[in-house]
Amino acid sequence: MSTSFQEHYPWTSRPLIANAAMGGYAGPALATAVSRAGGIGFIGALRDVAILDQQLTSAKASLQNDDLKVASEATLPIGVGFLLFATSLDDASVVIGRHKPAIVWLACPAQEQDFGTWSEAMKKVSPSSRIWIQVASVSLALRVASTCSPDVLVMQSSDAGGHGPFPGAGIVSLVPETRDALNRGGFSEIRVFAAGGISDGRGVAAALACGADGVVMGTLFLSSREVELPAEEFREAILKTNDGGISTARSTVFDKLAGKSFWPSEYDGRAIAGASYKDFRSGVSIEEVRNRYAIAAKEAHKGFGEEVRAAVWAGSGIGLVTEVKTACEIVTECRDSARLCLQKAIKCL
Repeated sequence: MSTSFQEHYPWTSRPLIANAAMGGYAGPALATAVSRAGGIGFIGALRDVAILDQQLTSAKASLQNDDLKVASEATLPIGVGFLLFATSLDDASVVIGRHKPAIVWLACPAQEQDFGTWSEAMKKVSPSSRIWIQVASVSLALRVASTCSPDVLVMQSSDAGGHGPFPGAGIVSLVPETRDALNRGGFSEIRVFAAGGISDGRGVAAALACGADGVVMGTLFLSSREVELPAEEFREAILKTNDGGISTARSTVFDKLAGKSFWPSEYDGRAIAGASYKDFRSGVSIEEVRNRYAIAAKEAHKGFGEEVRAAVWAGSGIGLVTEVKTACEIVTECRDSARLCLQKAIKCL
């Protein structure tokens, strides 16, 4: 990774680690804690950007006494992630122009050309903000590289928790093929971050060995003290679940528990395969699944209790998430562990 690339994020340390921009979970406390630890912290925007405006105001106040280096004095050393299909571009532009985060992460467009429309709009209102675009295929990565010239392509693997287009591929094939394709296409300056299934320093090291310039982690940060959760039972479900390839599943049913899904048809989501998912797979009607969920949601645990009827978004690396830590501890330990793993690997050569 060139020094010039990291100059855009001067508060960071290598290897570069970012928290996923998880809407409703990654708020200002998590984003600022990750950046303070030398990572790249993100706030995940919800559909109501007025909430994002408040979150960025809070983050700015929290960071005002910190001595974090930034590329531009007006830039906040955190990023913001948007679900394009669910967000008003006009409203988002006003908030980004007001707060100028270091990074704007674009994901899940209603149509592919929205990436270009949003990229242009964000650069116009906040020229110092870098553009990261999340995709899940090599072909789309090349098209986006050509039309949008993002600073970073976040390559989301099929192991990722939460939403993504289907089908997909794992990091071990997705990242190297993307890197090769970008280089052949004349886009060697675009960096690649790996996302999906990375839950410790070994995963970070593996992604770097595959050609990634940095990593994004979501599920691991759901165990952090700074994450925003709907109920404490959500975290408990994360910590007690293991064997993530079996205990999580990708499905559209998770988005239908409270009613009709508002997600575009090409997306599904990976979550813990709890009671609602198992009922649906066994032939229980969606109406009855919703009824059982509605009853559980009225409990104090909001459906995240023992049966886990609510959607607990999590990736296949969930089995490696076993204890509560601060975001600083997560970033620091993963960074140090990745370095040790790579040093150990070199000795094997």
